[in-house]
Amino acid sequence: MNDNLPGGGAHPGDEELLADLGRVLAAVDPPPDGLVERVQFALELENLDFEIAQWERADPALAGVRSITDEGTITFTVSDLTVMINLTRVGHCHRIDGWLVPAAAHGVEVRVAEHGSSSTVADEGGRFVLDDVPRGTTQIVISVGGASSRRTVVTPAVVL
Repeated sequence: MNDNLPGGGAHPGDEELLADLGRVLAAVDPPPDGLVERVQFALELENLDFEIAQWERADPALAGVRSITDEGTITFTVSDLTVMINLTRVGHCHRIDGWLVPAAAHGVEVRVAEHGSSSTVADEGGRFVLDDVPRGTTQIVISVGGASSRRTVVTPAVVL
């Protein structure tokens, strides 16, 4: 529509029309709270070559019996790697006990939106522990074979 304008600029009424449209959309169908922050958090990894693990959801029959967001176990899988974490709420934070299968000394980074990240290395048995992990939108990044490895596995962002 702007191909005929010199310099490819906007039509004189376009800016006002877009502003009006933005106000209508904000009033009728506003974005969910925190959407922009969650998208920005997820896009921070966009330049990495990584595999995304899938969240193995708990048995739906147990829904409502206990909360997996405060305490419990979550399992993520990708082709040949399983990441299982157990969450224990400690005050305003979590302790994360994790296990990697097959077991090996892989690098583990836990990213929490607006709180930075914590890192450790799993032991030869695939076990790792991270204390004082803040609550919030979280992703786990596994550097298979260690921090210098070219293979990276990322879990979906979950709110812990």
